[in-house]
Amino acid sequence: MIVAKYYNNNDIRLEELPTPKIGPGEILVKVRASGICGTDVMEWYRIKKAPRILGHEIAGDIVESQSGRYQPGQRVFVSHHVPCNECKYCRDDNHTACDTLHSGNYDPGGYSEFVRVPKINVDYGVYVLPDQVSYLEGTMIEPLACGVRGLGLIDIRPGQTVLILGCGISGILNIQLAKLKGARVVATDLNEYRLRKAREFGADEVVNAAQDLNLKAERVIICTGAYAAVEQAFRCIDKKGIILLFAIPNRDIAIPIPDFWRHELTVTSSYGAAPVDLAAALALIADKKINIKDTITQTLPLHQIQAAFKIVAEARESLKVVLEP
Repeated sequence: MIVAKYYNNNDIRLEELPTPKIGPGEILVKVRASGICGTDVMEWYRIKKAPRILGHEIAGDIVESQSGRYQPGQRVFVSHHVPCNECKYCRDDNHTACDTLHSGNYDPGGYSEFVRVPKINVDYGVYVLPDQVSYLEGTMIEPLACGVRGLGLIDIRPGQTVLILGCGISGILNIQLAKLKGARVVATDLNEYRLRKAREFGADEVVNAAQDLNLKAERVIICTGAYAAVEQAFRCIDKKGIILLFAIPNRDIAIPIPDFWRHELTVTSSYGAAPVDLAAALALIADKKINIKDTITQTLPLHQIQAAFKIVAEARESLKVVLEP
């Protein structure tokens, strides 16, 4: 089978590997669509483990099964990270802190023609796609689930002002989720294309990030790796407010301690998604409560992955890029 192996953002090579063999409890999935995550082009983060086959947002068809739960022909989304459901973190509903979740994956990665799904992923991370959910939409279950989890951590209430810094795909998803909770949403970005998209997807107000922003928000969600967004977040957070690091800069952040203490601010982070978040995201997509279809702005075949990475890394006129092996 053909795979795309990542060496760095500008060196992704098409190579051949044997199609994986499955064992007891496992399934083999033919990848029909594979999303490119913004973290995949964070070179400082990914290059540490290069070369490797990336890709963790997949939808496809089961072509072989040694599991009694799933049969060939079923259309599925498969989660790459699953918790053990037994450790102290899982017992406390902190599944994304589980060591198993952080260490597992499918074989060899989503940028390939086929993936072997280990038994634990079969048990805890396979979701059958309803007929009304396309393969392309299926790739967005995991990104949306990350937003579901993040917003669940910060208790957004109707009427609150939520400031979203960065209007790439994570910002767009968070805009839609915050609106579902009844919030007033203000969104910022430097890219005019993305500001237009933010408005199209429901933001009440959009502001170019280069402009001064005279605003106090009860919640601030950072959806960009730009360090300036962290500084903006602390300038705009209201007393007793919560800042969510949904995306992270590539260096440590400085917290203005007097304001942090005096105004009783909260700074928190969100990583990944738990099974309950994935199920909730699939339901939101299936019920058309979130507009997923229009967030996918480009689709390319696997052999054009280098061009696809360039589109994502340049972040000009795109939101979500999906490969179709």
